[in-house]
Formats: sequence, C-alpha cells, structure tokens
Amino acid sequence: MKKLILAAFVLTTAVGVFAQGTVTFQSYPIGTVRVWGPSTTDPGLSLTGNSPTDNPAGTTDYAARSMSPIGTSGVNTRYGSATTFAQLLWANGAGAAESSLTVGGQTTTFRTGTTVGRITQITDTITGLTKDGAAATFQVVAWDNFSGQYPTWSQASGAWLEGVIAAGKSTPFTLLAIGGDVNTPPNTVFTGFNLYTLGTIPEPSTFALAGLGAAALLIFRRRK
Repeated sequence: MKKLILAAFVLTTAVGVFAQGTVTFQSYPIGTVRVWGPSTTDPGLSLTGNSPTDNPAGTTDYAARSMSPIGTSGVNTRYGSATTFAQLLWANGAGAAESSLTVGGQTTTFRTGTTVGRITQITDTITGLTKDGAAATFQVVAWDNFSGQYPTWSQASGAWLEGVIAAGKSTPFTLLAIGGDVNTPPNTVFTGFNLYTLGTIPEPSTFALAGLGAAALLIFRRRK
C-alpha cells in the first residue's frame, strides 16, 4: 500500500513538473498589431506602442521614422516574413517582473499581403506553464534569422546583445485563464514594437573624446 501511495505521489508530481499550458500566439485576427523592421535612417532606434493604422490605433508613428512592417515586399529582404522569427517569454502569475521571464514554447514567423507585419498564428504549448492557470505574464520577442543561425531566442539573444543581428521586444503583458484541460487557449494581446540593432552607431562623445585625445597629444609634442 505504501508503495502504491508513493508511486501515485511521484506520478502526480511529475505531471505538475511537466505541465504544458497553452496560448494562441498571434497578432491577427484579434486586432491588427504589427511588428516593424529597423529604421533605415537610425537602426539603433527602439519604439513601442501601436501605430495610427493599428487596431486599436496608437500614436507611435513607425513609418515616419523610416520603418516598414516585417515582410513588406520590396523594402528589405533581410526582414522577410519567413526569415524573421518570433517567440514568447513567460512566467506563471500576473504582473511578473520582466527580468523573471524565460523563453518557452515554439517559434513562429510573419504574415504577408494585407496582414503584413503580423505574427503567423500558432497554438503555443509551453512546458512549465500551469495548465488552466489563473494568469501568466508574457512578452513577445522577434529577431532577424536571415542567416538561419538563430532558430530560437536562446540563440538569437546573445547575437543581438553583441550587435550582430536586429531584434526587439514588446512590453510585458498578462493573460488570464491559461489554456489546458478546461480553458481554451487565450489570445496574445500585445502592443507593437520594432526591431533594432544594439551598438551600431557610435555615440558623439566617442568622437569628441578621440578628438580631445589627439589635440592633447599634439600640444604635448609641441611643448616637448
């Protein structure tokens, strides 16, 4: 009897550890939120928020800053719909700190045509996300995988931090009634954002310091 009880306890614990909650990862047809490519004039610029042409409409004018939705035909093939990836970061519970979010679930790509810039819908199954949980916190990340070397955010995030590729993040958001055995997977609802490259443009202070150093060296040589 004791062995049976122990076995049941171990089985229950294992089910809890490997719980897989689900969400519907998309930005269409619920709203018309887009993800945008980098600015062609300022590739280090990061913006968040819905654009005036999104639904619901916002005030962040990406187009005015020389940005185009991911997958826009004939604009920049590097940020194509099939070569730009998106994934979710997550944590159980509402309002979790951004620093506590971890990568999970599957990757997806982007749509074209009249729905350009919007995420291709998938039912995202995330190991560790509590089935039928009351709430969980999420964040959308997207990145350039034109080279094919960064199939997941775990691999892409390091390249982004080193300035090798462009990427971006939404603001964190909370979803209620996580999918599982009872609940239908909720739709992801997030604000728009753009991809950008870290450390691509030297700060003016760098040039200023270099100029001061050269001037100081020249003065020192003349005095000597």
